[in-house]
Amino acid sequence: MSLSGTGNFGPPACPGPDSHRHPWHPPEIDASDPIASGQLLMRNSLTGKKEPFVPATARHVRWYTCGPTVYDSSHVGHARTYLSLDIQRRVMTDYFRYNVLYQINTTDIDDKIILRARQNELMRRLEEDASVDCDKLVALAKEALSEAKAKSDEKEAAIRAALQEAAEKKDSRGRTEQEGLLDQHLVKRNNLDKDEAEILEACGAPTNGKDARARLLVAARSVLAEKLDRERGHLVTDHSVFNAHSRKYEREFMEDMAALGIREPDVLTRVTEYVPRIVSFVRKIVDKGLAYESNGSVYLSLDAFQAAGHNYRKLNPAGPGVTATTAAEMAEGEGALAGSGDGEKRNPNDFALWKASKAGEPAWESPFGPGRPGWHIECSVVAGDIFGEKIDIHSGGEDLKFPHHDNELAQSEACFGCQQWVNYFTHTGHLHIEGLKMSKSLKNFVTIRQALAHNTARQLRIMFLLQAWDQSMNYSDQTIDDARSKEATFKSFFREVEALVRGDYLAEEVGWRMGDADRKLADAYLSARQAVHVSLLDNFDTKSAMSALIRVINEANAYLRAPDVRPSTPLLRAIATYVTQILKVFGVVDGADEFGFGSGGEGGGESSRGGGGGGSEAYIGAMVAFREEVRNAALAAAKGGDAGEAVRSVLKICDGLRDAVLPDLGVRLEDRPTGTMWNLEDPEVMRREMEEKAAKEREVQVGKLEKQLVARTKEMEKVRSSMVKPEALFRTEEFKEWDEAGVPTTMANGDPVSGGQKKKKKKLVDKQAKAYKELMEKSGNNPEELLAATQKEVDGIKAKLEELSL
Repeated sequence: MSLSGTGNFGPPACPGPDSHRHPWHPPEIDASDPIASGQLLMRNSLTGKKEPFVPATARHVRWYTCGPTVYDSSHVGHARTYLSLDIQRRVMTDYFRYNVLYQINTTDIDDKIILRARQNELMRRLEEDASVDCDKLVALAKEALSEAKAKSDEKEAAIRAALQEAAEKKDSRGRTEQEGLLDQHLVKRNNLDKDEAEILEACGAPTNGKDARARLLVAARSVLAEKLDRERGHLVTDHSVFNAHSRKYEREFMEDMAALGIREPDVLTRVTEYVPRIVSFVRKIVDKGLAYESNGSVYLSLDAFQAAGHNYRKLNPAGPGVTATTAAEMAEGEGALAGSGDGEKRNPNDFALWKASKAGEPAWESPFGPGRPGWHIECSVVAGDIFGEKIDIHSGGEDLKFPHHDNELAQSEACFGCQQWVNYFTHTGHLHIEGLKMSKSLKNFVTIRQALAHNTARQLRIMFLLQAWDQSMNYSDQTIDDARSKEATFKSFFREVEALVRGDYLAEEVGWRMGDADRKLADAYLSARQAVHVSLLDNFDTKSAMSALIRVINEANAYLRAPDVRPSTPLLRAIATYVTQILKVFGVVDGADEFGFGSGGEGGGESSRGGGGGGSEAYIGAMVAFREEVRNAALAAAKGGDAGEAVRSVLKICDGLRDAVLPDLGVRLEDRPTGTMWNLEDPEVMRREMEEKAAKEREVQVGKLEKQLVARTKEMEKVRSSMVKPEALFRTEEFKEWDEAGVPTTMANGDPVSGGQKKKKKKLVDKQAKAYKELMEKSGNNPEELLAATQKEVDGIKAKLEELSL
């Protein structure tokens, strides 16, 4: 805890009668709110508001986070959760100095994993089945497409019927839920329509050769996989198929987390390694009379649970009694492979702790029969094993509130016989793309690896730091560009301070030499520190903390741009060091440099300097080559060459050293009116910056050329139209007689041209005569040559555009 003052004095602390000390007036403590008192506030999903954080024991924090269900590649929506929680964890440990033990669990057996593993295995078998030639595959793909469309139509009809029913009953909650489901379904249907177009195109291609079959397998993969699973999924019984699938994506997830610079958990668990303990956990709940067996499955009895004095739906309360759980919510909780549950459950809202395995599903022996863990039970068991009956913080994504986390709480409190298993529940907001939550089922996701191919881990981390962690956010070019802009601001400031520190500032006056400007900057520095501290106490408000850092940097930049600047190097160094310290806490900066990003760190774990230099030989080679070019230019001028051309050549060589040679060696040069500033930098970062700069320059150049092309094309058309002699303008088959100026007088059928039409035609002839005259004057009576020259310009512009596009 750290206290804040009001700026006033409190009552004097009088010394004792035997003391020789004088009275002391202590600063008055600001007790106006918890933050001023130094308390950390955390939004707790259990109460729906910010609460002072108090660990159960001393400063020890037992923190559990739901890990991934490893059935496919992780996307940026997952990065949103795990990066946000990594930032919070770093703030807790590195800033507030709590003793954190952090656990993540990997869900390596689940309905989604079973389905995807089976589908991949069946597709592999189909691809290797030589008996299914291209013609048979075409028939199979069309059949699968037809079935997928029928299933989609059936689903849409059911959603619309439910929506209509909710509207008739004036059930606003049900209507909102069904409207959301309909929006998602329409996106899925649109994806199916796109698949259909690709499938039909592949089916219509020539069917001879392996390429045609391979193309069709790719185009129809989604509908074929679903059809094969419906018909043959029960035949996949080898546990190794499911294990291999989950291990592949578990490793990929951990690699993605490392690439994002996310710290490894202190404890990592897997569901499949806990099955015996899961069985014991379920058995204990059954023995307490709070769960029951049915057809080889075990369900938590919500009626018995509530009758025992427990509360249900703590995180997402939706009304009195368990009937508040909707059919859609139950379907989400029970998984894609669950049956209807009719005849098995005592209450429709009871949920599975243990599932009887069907054919094509992995199974473990248990007192209830062969089966597998329910989705929710895993987290209760693994977290309970590590932390016991009390957890300080439990975290996850917003979409896990209900049913997953509410069901976790229920079964844990049933087993442990407690009323509050978790003290603080935190949920990260959704990540939206084009208005919808990023989701694999909607096919609107960007994988972490795809995101890292276009952005650095540092830029992604900054992007999330600039958002409220517990609110929804949009993933867009704008949010990424904002992160890049903030990164550039930090970099530029660090380079300025690095150049100042490199100089011998002790050789000059060291005090404040700019008067009020120095004081203003010092006040901004202290205000920034206070603002960051308050922001972090206030629910990990990194968005406000980052704004505070940017503000003090902007103040420092204005200070450095003042006329006749005589900067206080120690003050600027203190600001740069503090900004770096906070960015290190946030995970934006790695390494041991006093300030700055270093030259190798991208927020992903590296911190070495000079990654592309190749040692002193590379620098020596660059300098020798530079000297050679400058020397040759000077010798050419000395031997009677053009001195002006030699100067231009030397400047070009110098620019080449700055833009092409030194960046590969990890050296950045910036030409300033006061001289050249240099800094060490990551060569890859500079290459990427130059590529982006070149791309923008190309974009600008293309825009200019396109405007020139439009202008020159219009000019060419004008030349072409102006080449027609005025008297020949209306010498067409429409007319048969004209006056001496070329104005038509008689139509082709012998009718006279009306007076009004004659006037109009005369105006056009006069206008053409003027254009023709101007053209002759402009072209020196050689319009064909002017037309050819304009055509040549148009062709040249088109060639440049073609070159830029390549």
